[in-house]
Amino acid sequence: MPIHLRGSTYHLRRRVPKRYAGVEERKIVYVSLKTDSLTEARRKEEEVWNNLVAQWEALLRGDTDIARERYDAARELAYARGYEFLPAKRIAELPLDEIVARVEAAMRPDGTIDDRKGRAFLGAVKEPGTTITECLEIFWELTKDEAAAKSPNQRRVWANSFKRAIRNFVDVIGDIEIERLSADHMMELREWYWGRIERGEIKVETANKQIMFFGTVLRRVNKMRMLGLDLPLSDWGFKSQGEVTRKPFSTEWIKRVLVEGDNLRGLNDQARGIVLLMVNTGLRPSEAAGLQAADIRLDHAVPHIEVRPQIDGEKRRALKTRNSERVIPLAGVSLEAMRAFPNGFPRYYDKPGLSQTVNKYLRENGLMETQQHTLYCLRHSFEDRMLEAGIDERLRRDFLGHALGRERYGSGGDLRFRQAQIQRVAL
Repeated sequence: MPIHLRGSTYHLRRRVPKRYAGVEERKIVYVSLKTDSLTEARRKEEEVWNNLVAQWEALLRGDTDIARERYDAARELAYARGYEFLPAKRIAELPLDEIVARVEAAMRPDGTIDDRKGRAFLGAVKEPGTTITECLEIFWELTKDEAAAKSPNQRRVWANSFKRAIRNFVDVIGDIEIERLSADHMMELREWYWGRIERGEIKVETANKQIMFFGTVLRRVNKMRMLGLDLPLSDWGFKSQGEVTRKPFSTEWIKRVLVEGDNLRGLNDQARGIVLLMVNTGLRPSEAAGLQAADIRLDHAVPHIEVRPQIDGEKRRALKTRNSERVIPLAGVSLEAMRAFPNGFPRYYDKPGLSQTVNKYLRENGLMETQQHTLYCLRHSFEDRMLEAGIDERLRRDFLGHALGRERYGSGGDLRFRQAQIQRVAL
């Protein structure tokens, strides 16, 4: 019977299979089942044995996780015996009497070195590296502050980008240690992305983003954990192959198709309101969907909206960039849309699906100017109308939430001045 009672505690006693003789010094293992109940001991018996077998199998494979466990166990044993845990190179530099003491502590009665004690007292174990998937886990720890500022949906989208990039690398190359990453690995990854591009599975832009996200994780871990590695992460992206950029809707199309008449009647009312709000504000779809009642100032002498981060409470939300925080006066159909939804658009607040819903509706009903147009193109149209009206670059960038490229002096004009500029291009 493999279960034995020692004192008041049951133990598992089993002979180690010959297969594992190279990784397990004991011929028979005794493992505490940590219970004085025979029924509970029998329940635990198979689980404990299977766990031992899994560890031995992993050692035979050179499993990285087990290597780390062995390293950590060696360090803990050294400290428990009162020794500082040091690599073999450092131990060789110690005074002779200390080296002798460590060797004697690691010896068996027959004069040979006990492997486990040798790892602990003589540093005979190499510190395992950090695998690519472990880098991602470390990355989450290092970016807790960034994640905390995002809404649940923003965190999901943000995290998925990094998860996908890491998963692609591991699928193609394997879960290697970051210390082993070479230019050959990156070339192989690049060739894999190129194959997907050639097959039409992804666009160049998508591949470049995935390579960038992968590099972001490893660079952050290398820097913040002070690994000091020279990682080959630069210049692996692809040159643009003339991909179609977002085209602005023409002013005539917006007026005739989107604003006048009832072409948008088939859209749900909140999606329709967001489309019209974007016409004269240039808001990003996510910014429009993220507006809350406190951001919508219809009772002000100059009706306006405030695009700002939400840093407290359940509705925490980050902006795309620090320049995205801004105030935009309302005019034309955009003012009418906000009057219809003075509390924002709860149907789409921190939820995916807005752009897909609108784009699908516009395409299915022949309301897209071309196949290359999307909802986001309303933002480009707003910029073009401001440019054609001769509105100053500073104001254009302020309204769109873009960086200016130089220091911003002054306020850029009060709200009434800004309202007058938008009214010049409002539909």
